[in-house]
Amino acid sequence: MIVGIGVDVVDIDRFERQLERTPGLRDRLFVPAERELHVRSLAARFAAKEAVAKVLGAPAGMNWQDCWIGLDENGPTIKVQGTVLAVADTKGVKTWHLSMSHDGGIATAMVIAEG
Repeated sequence: MIVGIGVDVVDIDRFERQLERTPGLRDRLFVPAERELHVRSLAARFAAKEAVAKVLGAPAGMNWQDCWIGLDENGPTIKVQGTVLAVADTKGVKTWHLSMSHDGGIATAMVIAEG
């Protein structure tokens, strides 16, 4: 059963300017394993995190560190803990599906949560 679907797009140049203008933003949005990635990959990961938030109803108090994008043999995967896991559990999310892409200055992500 599908619990929710979330989609987000990020303008890569605008996102890069935000990271440059706002000290600490990279550390606030991304876990250590993500922080040193190229800006287009960071933008796609941020889009994925936004899509996860949309699936969950954009809960107040969501900690960006509690959602990150890992990699396994099948590609990118959504990892959750803490605040994000708690809301996902209340909604019955058991499995996450993720597709990310970046092209033409835009990064995009689509998330499907399954129960």
